[in-house]
Amino acid sequence: MKVYDISQEVFGCKVYPNDPMPEKIVLKSMQKGDVYNLTAFNMCAHNGTHIDAPFHFIKDGKTIDEICLEVFVGMAYVTEHHGLVTGNDATEIIEKAKKQNLEASKRILIKGEVEVSLEAAKVFASSGILLLGNEPQTVGPPNAPMAVHLTLLGANVVLLEGIRLVDVCEGVYFLNAVPLNLSGADGSPCRAVLITDR
Repeated sequence: MKVYDISQEVFGCKVYPNDPMPEKIVLKSMQKGDVYNLTAFNMCAHNGTHIDAPFHFIKDGKTIDEICLEVFVGMAYVTEHHGLVTGNDATEIIEKAKKQNLEASKRILIKGEVEVSLEAAKVFASSGILLLGNEPQTVGPPNAPMAVHLTLLGANVVLLEGIRLVDVCEGVYFLNAVPLNLSGADGSPCRAVLITDR
């Protein structure tokens, strides 16, 4: 069995423009004479590797704690793409995933610096996938992400953003990307991992 950590380290992670950076706060330090070490931290729910819940862009959408955990845990398909993901690209990705493993085709992770087009978002949304993951900090155009988010989140496609797939080859894996149980939140950091027996 091999486990791939596909998440960013929190305190040095990338953040979406104008979002606050994670902050590490040392409350107690044995090096300074305290009897134990104790750390607190402040961060945005969308720093580093994180989940977008529908509530992120949809007023009455599901919050992170309302999403069934099976969405985040199960077989997933990793595909590699660079640049804009078109509608035709999205169709090809889904068809390729289904040929590999029908269950894995419900969770698609895209390796590479990509931008999901609105047309691709519509294809993914209509295909019945549960989760779409990508390496950039946001899905869709960085300067205008709303339409792509609304299309995907409106179809209850959960987004796993800011993953790191440099060491992962295309193929089928077991994904665990469970978010923190943050009541009423629009998103959550997660420690995403892929597992394979090959």
